[in-house]
Amino acid sequence: MFDKESKTRIAKVYVLNSSTGQSVFNNLKGEFKINAAQGDELIFSKPGHYADTIKVKTTAALAVYMKPMAISLREVTIRDTLQNPEKQLEATKSEYNKIYGSLGYRDIFNLSPTGAGISIDALYNSFSKSGRNAAHLQEIIEKDYKQNVIDYRFNKTFVKGITNLKEPQLSDFMQKYRPGYYTITSASDYDFIAYIRTSLRRYLRNPHAFELSPLMPAK
Repeated sequence: MFDKESKTRIAKVYVLNSSTGQSVFNNLKGEFKINAAQGDELIFSKPGHYADTIKVKTTAALAVYMKPMAISLREVTIRDTLQNPEKQLEATKSEYNKIYGSLGYRDIFNLSPTGAGISIDALYNSFSKSGRNAAHLQEIIEKDYKQNVIDYRFNKTFVKGITNLKEPQLSDFMQKYRPGYYTITSASDYDFIAYIRTSLRRYLRNPHAFELSPLMPAK
């Protein structure tokens, strides 16, 4: 998966085969694998990008370019107005309610809240055809919320202040040693900083660890 403007790889893209109902997320290198036959339609969705649909014409590897919803600007961190996962949850509740009416305030948001930004309209239209919209939406909502929680605490400003890394090493380090949701929500500030410093020592000893091989054409 690539950003159409910057041509950089993008991760956390949701891929749905609308013909079979199978769905996957791509990995941090922008790669994905899903069962598909010629004529199947693949739907790609990611917060901050326009959803895209591609009809499978060949079994060869696909290069998908997703158009961003906004023009990329120089990164600026404003902590006072940074939207935390809880505020994003309220925005998603509002968007969900517009589509489903009273369903927008069911227990799904208490059990597995999420951040805003998912193209729920597109996903709902696709899932409802197979009668599995609620289960799919709940899964996506939960996964997206957990990623928002990780991004909120494990952000570039915080990590740079501890590691003193500069780009592109900073982004590379954060991708390879991205903590899990349990670590983010259970570690104290002291333990979390210790995790980053321990990971930094491992990274500096072997910067090329955890790298994936280049994409290979499908046979």
